[in-house]
Parts: sequence; C-alpha cells; structure tokens
Amino acid sequence: MVGGPTPYGVLVGALDLVKEWPVDTAAVAVVGRSGVLASAGPDVALPWASVTKPLTALAVLVAVDSGAVGLDEPAGPPDATVRHLLAHASGLAPDGDAVLSPPGRRRIYSNGGFEVLADHVATRTAEPFPAYLQRTVLDPLGMAGTRLTGTAAAGAVGPPSDLAALGRELLSPTLVPNVMAEATATAFPGLVGVLPGFGRQDPNDWGLGFEIRDDKQPHWTGRHNSAGTFGHFGQSGTFLWVDPVAGLACACLTDRRFGEWAADCWPVLSDAVLDEYGD
Repeated sequence: MVGGPTPYGVLVGALDLVKEWPVDTAAVAVVGRSGVLASAGPDVALPWASVTKPLTALAVLVAVDSGAVGLDEPAGPPDATVRHLLAHASGLAPDGDAVLSPPGRRRIYSNGGFEVLADHVATRTAEPFPAYLQRTVLDPLGMAGTRLTGTAAAGAVGPPSDLAALGRELLSPTLVPNVMAEATATAFPGLVGVLPGFGRQDPNDWGLGFEIRDDKQPHWTGRHNSAGTFGHFGQSGTFLWVDPVAGLACACLTDRRFGEWAADCWPVLSDAVLDEYGD
C-alpha cells in the first residue's frame, strides 16, 4: 500500500489521501483496462468545466472517423483547420473570436476554438452538437448521468462514474480505435504556449483535444506519470488523466475551484495511484 505505516500503524492507500483535501465533496476513480479498480467519494453529478473538451474532442473524432468531417478541412480562422482547432493551434484567442496568431505558430488555449468545432460538426452532420454528442459518445459508453448543459468547451455535468467510463474508453478505445493514436500524439510539435494555471511551457504539447504530459514542469499530473500521459483538467476542480504506459486512468471531480490546493494535491495523488495500481 502507498505511504507505509502512519504513526498509528495503519497503512494508507492512495485514495485515502483525498480525505485530507480542503474540499467539501471529492470523488476519485482509478481505472484499468478491465474497468474501475478503486473509487472513493459520492457518485453525484458535478460540473466538469474544461474536462468537457476531451468529451467534445471524442465526438469530433467520431465525426472524422465516419467521414463526416476531415481533420485537414478548413474550419475557424483563415487557413486554420479542424486539426488546428483541436490542438489549440488555430490562433484564436482564449475566449471570443479574435485571432492572435496565424495557424500553427503558437499554442493558444482556446475555449472559442471548441465552440467553433461544435458548430462545424453540427453543420456537417445536420444535427445539433449536444444531440450528436449524446448519440455518438454518451449513449454508446453508457454515460447516462452526463449532459452537455452549457458550452462544448466547458459545459458538461456528470458523475464520477461517467468520467471513469470516459477514462476507460480513452485507455482502451472502442469508438475510434483507428484515430486515437494520432489524437494522443503531439500535433504541431514544438509550439510554445501557456498551460492555464501552470504558466508558459516550451514546448506546450497537445494532441487533438488532449493535453500531452511530455516533460512539462510544473504540471497537474504526477512526477511518475509517463511522458505519454494525456488528459485534461478543469477550473471546477476536476481532472482526467490516462497513462498508457501504466495502463491506468484517474478521474477526479470536486466542488472546489482549481487553485493552489489542487496544484499541490493532485500530483501527490497521481503518484500514489501509480505506485499502488500501476502495471
């Protein structure tokens, strides 16, 4: 077990660390390729904030895999493509429709880019994006408690069991198995950018909707996470990472906004999870 004996002689497991977090509600699930390995906390719906983006990205990738959308077709600002938008390389500002850079020059984290993606998929499929997401991702993965109640960038609300189901899908893809290797590799390598909450990163690697851990420091995952770890965190105090080397995913929802507490607590938990449950 992680952590060894306490002063009282009790062994501490990884998920016991969550009890010490300065939050009212926290739920964490550790997921392997066979399913959930361990969980702690209530299975109640909470906002996912920007952890919505991997969910939206997966729906976009379904559209790509079906031929409804092309990764390299024009979308967003002039000369930008679906691939640029997914990889935060379109040049769009973090919010709104201002263009701050030509495509492919900088990694500018853009909520607006994901709204453009959702509108683009809706146009190509002739179906409102929330309905498309429901039909192609949420229903097939059995994520019955999750709904897109706001924007495609940050509007999902759902329970940790559903976030764990998403983690398992990303760990062992069934919806778009032929696309996921490309989606979780760095797109437009070498781009510099700001990782929200953690400052300038050089490079600031992203895949197609998923942040790539690489060698970033500081970071919200653990020191023991492999460079190939991918996922996302959200300002509502949420995260989902998938470590294909360890064969694990870790899903977390809380009711406290991201801040210094999370930057301190999440890496410790991640390392403990890897130490206790990793291959």
